[in-house]
Amino acid sequence: MFFLSFILFSQVFSKLLDRTFVGTNLNPSWEKFLVPSEDDSVRCQHTSSPLGNGAIIETSDGKILVLKRSYNVGEFPGHFVFPGGHPEPEEVGIERHQHDKNLMNSDIINKKVSQEMFDSIIREVVEETGVPATSLCKPVFIGISRRELNVRPAAFFFMKCTLESNEIQQLYSCAQDGFESTQLYTVSVIELENMTSKMPGCHHGGFTLYKLMVEAQKDI
Repeated sequence: MFFLSFILFSQVFSKLLDRTFVGTNLNPSWEKFLVPSEDDSVRCQHTSSPLGNGAIIETSDGKILVLKRSYNVGEFPGHFVFPGGHPEPEEVGIERHQHDKNLMNSDIINKKVSQEMFDSIIREVVEETGVPATSLCKPVFIGISRRELNVRPAAFFFMKCTLESNEIQQLYSCAQDGFESTQLYTVSVIELENMTSKMPGCHHGGFTLYKLMVEAQKDI
């Protein structure tokens, strides 16, 4: 929990300044903002890098949910992605860009930030797919992936869903944020492997994290 709090605190503030993200990470010359270092916190100290999130959702019939992004969105139009978005600073009482030591060191805020990491991914899945929260099992944090292009990080979670693929397809037509995508796919792991070349780098990395999780479970 503390690790997630630290990551979110160090990056979520810049989510409140979208112009900073556009001016650094989305700048055509974004690489000029990077500092030569193997340490990401040093390497990306001059970029906005708001923390995104993504969910790898496994249906009750063993499929994985994938969305095809609309061509009207700003980032990666037409690409395949896992459901996701970003945590909301406002949900934990952070309403402006600030670096208040008392806020940063507050155990209460740290706990709220950690909880928001898990709450936000459930909200994103519900809003983007139409799947009710009651059908989703507790999210499992599996790691953070960073894009090679514009170095934006994303926290990835694994969730099981109690619904079958055909039930989810029916719910998708009424998804609150369905306008962000044009189609929902329920695919096998083998089919997903063939789709990763058309995914943003961080989502490709999210799939790798999922495979590492599956392999680790086999050794238990």
